[in-house]
Amino acid sequence: MEENEKRIEKAVALFKSGFNCAQSVVTAFADQYGFTEEQALHMAASFGGGIGRMRMTCGAACGLFMLAGLEKCAIEGKDRESKGANYALVQQLAEEFKRRNGSLICAELLGLKKPEITSIPDERTKQYYAKRPCTHMVEEAARIWVEYLERKNGI
Repeated sequence: MEENEKRIEKAVALFKSGFNCAQSVVTAFADQYGFTEEQALHMAASFGGGIGRMRMTCGAACGLFMLAGLEKCAIEGKDRESKGANYALVQQLAEEFKRRNGSLICAELLGLKKPEITSIPDERTKQYYAKRPCTHMVEEAARIWVEYLERKNGI
């Protein structure tokens, strides 16, 4: 259990060090799936800011869904059963994320009426962290994943 709390803390620390929300969630668990931190950072790079800063699906939730793909995945294209298991897990995780946070949509979580679409990331300042729920979203996504793993492993 202590290891899992450290993974949640690691996800938050990664976000606070400047990585995007998706990178932070995926990288905190990457070693469990045979990925290096660098590979995880590359894999999740495009999903921050609500997917490429378009303010769509929250990047922390996207990171959570990427982990679901690492956990349950069809290795053969015709494997409908494995695809279904992945989709069911993603839907379960999405519902829990939405229940805890009110939405899966980045713009809604940020309280934006009309998202400004730009490719330029905001500067990470104390004000940035104070006015945004992103740190909390990263923590919640990592916690939801830990809870899933604990249920799966009967802990």
